[in-house]
Amino acid sequence: MKLNAKDILPEAQGGLLVGRVWSQALGGPCPVVVREGEVLDLSAVSATMSGLLERDDLLEVVRAGGPALGPLDGFLDLGQGTGSLGRLLAPCDLQAIKAAGVTFAGSMIERVIEERAKGDPALAEAIRAELAELLGGNLRGLVPGSEKAAAVKAHLQKAGLWSQYLEVGIGPDAEIFTKAQPMSAVGCGAQIGVHSGSHWNNPEPEVVLAINARGKVCGAALGNDVNLRDFEGRSALLLGKAKDNNAAAAIGPFIRLFDADFTLEDVSTLRVGLEITGKDGFALADHSDMAQISRQPADLAGQLLNPNHQYPDGAMLYLGTMFAPTKDRGGKGLGFTHKSGDVVTVSSPQLGRLVNEVQPCHEVAPWSFGTRALMANLAARGLLA
Repeated sequence: MKLNAKDILPEAQGGLLVGRVWSQALGGPCPVVVREGEVLDLSAVSATMSGLLERDDLLEVVRAGGPALGPLDGFLDLGQGTGSLGRLLAPCDLQAIKAAGVTFAGSMIERVIEERAKGDPALAEAIRAELAELLGGNLRGLVPGSEKAAAVKAHLQKAGLWSQYLEVGIGPDAEIFTKAQPMSAVGCGAQIGVHSGSHWNNPEPEVVLAINARGKVCGAALGNDVNLRDFEGRSALLLGKAKDNNAAAAIGPFIRLFDADFTLEDVSTLRVGLEITGKDGFALADHSDMAQISRQPADLAGQLLNPNHQYPDGAMLYLGTMFAPTKDRGGKGLGFTHKSGDVVTVSSPQLGRLVNEVQPCHEVAPWSFGTRALMANLAARGLLA
């Protein structure tokens, strides 16, 4: 898989794009701004992305830029997520990596299906038809936590249809969980991992908010919240094992900072595309419209970071997806699951394209560069005060 700058940059021009690269010349990770296809080093402004997003003068210092590290193509030109100048990293470092689940009605129904199928994809089609008949249009336009939502909840409970997923989907409290550990997310071009014990899994194309320690939402990126439907379907208590695996969180290609031309309100109008192409000739294309999200991004950010819970290094928050692929692959009624070598592209005209190749978790390069290694690297380069 070989990419170039045009493959991953947003279609819309003029956005403030910040991210991280591993620079061969500097011998480590650098916060950067990408401007007109050039990568500019921001290490002198802040050694970490976490610290950069804390600055009150964030937009000013990003617009000022820094020393050139070379063209963006130089971080992509060797293929497989690497380049002659280095490679792209996930555009976050010390931040917690969190996710909101069941924020779209469509994905909420799919979670109920997983629960009822006990992780068996062969049962999913019949359960999906049963739920469609029982629920009808009752969930469309429902505001979580509202009086109408409470009435629907009571109706479903009486019918014996209530579920933990419906609780977080239309109840007052959002599902917020830990997707991955700080420093563990992979960037654009890197391989993403699927647990070898999973036989029913899928990508989850999402928008990811970059939130600083004060709760300010600074910008947005694209994300792939790789999901194991069979693990989570067997038991909700397996959520950690279903989500937090080697290379199972992808974020990128960059964070687009909010400014006069792109705001948090604009996030609610984005269309997030998904393409999957397999070595077996399988192809799937679909999209999520953020306009259909049932909980607004600002509400989700507030449920994540508030007086009850703080993140002193900031957080990256996946906002959830309406997309759960059901196109059969490998047999009628079996639905979708990944195969090694699948290329997954998550896209948005405003945020660019996040492209990754699927491999089993144990075959992807192990995660070895954590917070301790980052601090040692920055100290050796004289970037820690």
